[in-house]
Amino acid sequence: MAAKPVGMEVSIAVSEAVMLCDADVVAAYPITPQTHIVEHLSELVADGKLDAAYIPVESEQSAMSSCIGSSAAGARTFTATSSQGLALMNEMLYRAPVLRTPVVMVIANRALSAPINIWNDHSDIMSVRDAGWVALFAENGQESLDMTILSFRIAEDPRVSLPLSLNIDGFTLSHFIEPILLPTREEVRAFLPPFRPIVKLDIADPISIGLLGTPESYTEARKATDDALTASKQVVSEAFAEFKKHFGREYRVVESYRAEDAETILVMMGSIAETAMTAVDEMRDRGEKVGIVRLRLWRPFPVEEFKAAVRHAKNLAVIDRHMVLGVPDGPVALEVKSFLYADEVRPNISNYVLGLGGRDVTRDDFWHITERAKQPGAGQRPRYELVGVME
Repeated sequence: MAAKPVGMEVSIAVSEAVMLCDADVVAAYPITPQTHIVEHLSELVADGKLDAAYIPVESEQSAMSSCIGSSAAGARTFTATSSQGLALMNEMLYRAPVLRTPVVMVIANRALSAPINIWNDHSDIMSVRDAGWVALFAENGQESLDMTILSFRIAEDPRVSLPLSLNIDGFTLSHFIEPILLPTREEVRAFLPPFRPIVKLDIADPISIGLLGTPESYTEARKATDDALTASKQVVSEAFAEFKKHFGREYRVVESYRAEDAETILVMMGSIAETAMTAVDEMRDRGEKVGIVRLRLWRPFPVEEFKAAVRHAKNLAVIDRHMVLGVPDGPVALEVKSFLYADEVRPNISNYVLGLGGRDVTRDDFWHITERAKQPGAGQRPRYELVGVME
């Protein structure tokens, strides 16, 4: 008999996935809206359901320091954070990739202050987009659970051995209760091999890692990290294909919805895609040739897959959840424009920023964006358009 979905808060589903993956170490500091993840993990450890060391640290900086150390010692390691917590980790975030420590971290995306704001946008992950982590985005609760399992598989692959951040929208995803299919521990173990680090601290065979990078070695270390991050895209695709064989659910680095014949394509990441799908269905019913391309993989950016997904479009409406202050475009639009700049035939690209600080994103917003993107000269606008600004 097939398993039945269980109504569960998405944060709790993430914690359950970490348990199913037999994590060895959890080091974390609570911060809204990710607290339920590490809070539930502490309960699972205390109740004996997860045989792991739970390290209650005094700050997020210490959490990431502990995670790097435990991963380097050969432990499957997990943490979670949000917003200012991610910012406090900043120093250590840049160390983890170069040290090749495959820590898995869930980020319940939240706006960076100021003004103080606890609600969702993507300013936290965009603040560390160049740290060298593999970065994935989930759209709903089932994907959040699945992607947690996939994160360990991808990060720990010896061809990758890099830290990975899984991004789930704070509150609008993290705190929702959804029907979720839970795999068994045996099913997860059949998919996720034991962690075998490529570099390991061992008192029987002492080595040093993380030493001073002199001018003679620093550039080479950064290039080696970039090479590993770029090469990880193939491993991500392979892991997605293997996941489908084991669990029947399919994921791709770039995913499309009704985009095959679309003249106007909305480009986005995260949970707003499901609202956008409803709007696209409504527009399609009225004869509008509109579709969606969603980025599942943010780092490394899947350039060729993205180009293939949008190759027939006349108009691209790139939607950002973060403002790059002092620059005409948001972070996703900046990258899309750079990738398509040299193409002889490229769509009109316009940029829209919405949903900052948790402001509601509605179907009407996507109707508005689609109409704006089709206007003559939309691709020549000097600056992104802020959608939903209160007058």
